[in-house]
Amino acid sequence: MNLNFLNPQARGHFFTQFVLLFTLVCSTTLLADEAVWIDVRSAQEYSEGHVPDAINIPYEEIVAGVAALELGLDQPINVYCGSGRRSGIAKESLEAVGYTQVVNLGGLDDALAIAEAEATE
Repeated sequence: MNLNFLNPQARGHFFTQFVLLFTLVCSTTLLADEAVWIDVRSAQEYSEGHVPDAINIPYEEIVAGVAALELGLDQPINVYCGSGRRSGIAKESLEAVGYTQVVNLGGLDDALAIAEAEATE
């Protein structure tokens, strides 16, 4: 990489890299304050309706799926499913590998009500 900042092309590259890094840091900081919502139902169930902005990671894949998101172990994570059974399994799996702020919201109807209440705060 050319670090000659008198070169306009180098300045443009530096600025682009700075903006990308700044965006990443800001989004990570914002994400750290807000819970990540994870629907642990099947892709088919997810496609039939889910909490807005929820990520679909089936409960059987929860540990690898959350690891792929590169969240901190203290990141608040809300999990839900159809009735609360699968999200309970997902919560236990995540806690077993060190996640400390996992909440089982129960079923989809419960999660939707909680998400709506939070959106109106």
